Amino acid sequence: MTTLKEFEDALREQGMHMALAILERLRERDRTKRTVAPARRIAGRKMTPELARRILELHGTTEMTQQEIAFQLGVNQGRVNEVIKRGKWLHDDPASPEAVARDKAKARMASDNAGKRPERRAMKSVSSSQKKSSRPSNQAQLLLGDL
Repeated sequence: MTTLKEFEDALREQGMHMALAILERLRERDRTKRTVAPARRIAGRKMTPELARRILELHGTTEMTQQEIAFQLGVNQGRVNEVIKRGKWLHDDPASPEAVARDKAKARMASDNAGKRPERRAMKSVSSSQKKSSRPSNQAQLLLGDL
């Protein structure tokens, strides 16, 4: 199979300037249609029951993938999956686990942005010898000969 660049070079070698001009016009047309979406969101849209219903509507009526739906609506693909597979976010209950987690994350982001970064608790490093010593030493092992 020939690449577009090889095809263009062959047209140039054959002196087919009209075909090259048509090819250039097609490229220019395609450039104007292109949209560049940001690769990553810094802060996504708030998940609402309306947004969840829109996700289900797009999933049911189009052949769009979860990733395409996520890009179109400005949400994370994982959220799209949660709505489709588990029915999350369909009810506007502020006490739901999803809403509580969202509100906690927003509070963390607000405190991070205000310069008040919460201190992270240091995890204790436990060596393998300490892990072994924490087990009860009087556990009996059953051997095949014991049966």
